[in-house]
Amino acid sequence: MNMWGKNKKEDNNIKNFTVGEDRHYDLYLAEFDCEGSIAHAKMLSKTGFLSTEEEKKIIEVLQEIKKDAKAGNFTIENDFEDIHSKIESILIEKLGETGKKIHTARSRNDQILTCLNLYFKSEIKSIKKLMIQFFDKLLVLAEKYQSDFMPGYTHLQAAMPSSFGLWFSAYAETLIDDLLLLDTAYKTADQSPLGSAAGFGSSFPIDRNFTKDELNFKHLKVNSLASQISRGKIEKSISFFLSSFGSTISKFCMDICLYMGQDFSFISFPDNLTTGSSIMPHKKNPDLFEIIRAKGMKLQNVNIEISLISSSLPSGYHRDFQIIKKTIIDSIEETKEILDVICNVIPEIKITKNLELNDKYKYTFSVNNLNEKVQDGNSFRDAYIDLKKEINEGNYEPLKDAEYSHIGSIGNLSIDKIREKMKSLID
Repeated sequence: MNMWGKNKKEDNNIKNFTVGEDRHYDLYLAEFDCEGSIAHAKMLSKTGFLSTEEEKKIIEVLQEIKKDAKAGNFTIENDFEDIHSKIESILIEKLGETGKKIHTARSRNDQILTCLNLYFKSEIKSIKKLMIQFFDKLLVLAEKYQSDFMPGYTHLQAAMPSSFGLWFSAYAETLIDDLLLLDTAYKTADQSPLGSAAGFGSSFPIDRNFTKDELNFKHLKVNSLASQISRGKIEKSISFFLSSFGSTISKFCMDICLYMGQDFSFISFPDNLTTGSSIMPHKKNPDLFEIIRAKGMKLQNVNIEISLISSSLPSGYHRDFQIIKKTIIDSIEETKEILDVICNVIPEIKITKNLELNDKYKYTFSVNNLNEKVQDGNSFRDAYIDLKKEINEGNYEPLKDAEYSHIGSIGNLSIDKIREKMKSLID
């Protein structure tokens, strides 16, 4: 449907190419476009461009559309270019001349910016909730296994005593770093662009603060052109989080895949969470975690794609931004899926007890012997040389009961401090 009064017949090949998958991805934005339009209608009534009765009728239709969109009962047919033209068409179909007034003092540019910002705010809240669930589950495991020995590795060589509690709580605290970036993304999105029109404002005497408050934005994106320049920057801000979280979850799943291998055998999962082989009956493969690992790697590429598309553009709106809509929405959905899966499966992990009794890990305790020599009055360098000689001559006996007392060590995980740090972020 041509909303823009063009008389020439559109070339369908060109139309299909430029629209692309936009109709599909606009379905994620439908309810938020309705919210933005409801606020806009209220503002038009307040400033005298709609009567009270016209405002009421428009809002009633928009609320019906929003309800259908949230229930998944809304579609965008090929006759329509995007969600905005479909919703406006419904308003015109049901309300006639009144429906034609909704686009007064608004451009598709600030319209899409508004519903994207609302969508981002909503999705960030959902992701944050899942991140906190994952954090809590990791700390439950850290507390449960805080005293269970696990060899710590550097250069993929068994290096020092560690514990399963240290491993689980390390990833829990790392999630806090990821959430700091997510909070920054939320603050970036929590600014209302509505009323900036195509990026240069409007000669209509609109009330932008009114729509800001109606839509529960904390701030107004004051400068009209800055509103348009923010397109791409908000997605990039979210992509920094996606990249950081992707790194965290990929590394965690790499550890899981490694530690499930027979050469390590530190952990295992129930059979229903592993996959068999088509020809090797004994196999219990960590396919689930390999897929999450790959998806996490993929998330780390989102920032590069968005940066390359958006950073080279001059100020103002450009259709290039349509391409990153797919990228960011897909990545948000993938992140939620990853978090949902990992939250469900990680409590099923089983650890191997008494690994410290395995003779191949006895040298991980050498640092304990070294530190004891230093505490007995030897210089560090002399103690190091003496212990190395003992090891080379076969006279080494591991000291397994050394105390680790400092904050964040295997003897003092300080899980309460990690929880306090998270609490300060979410309060």
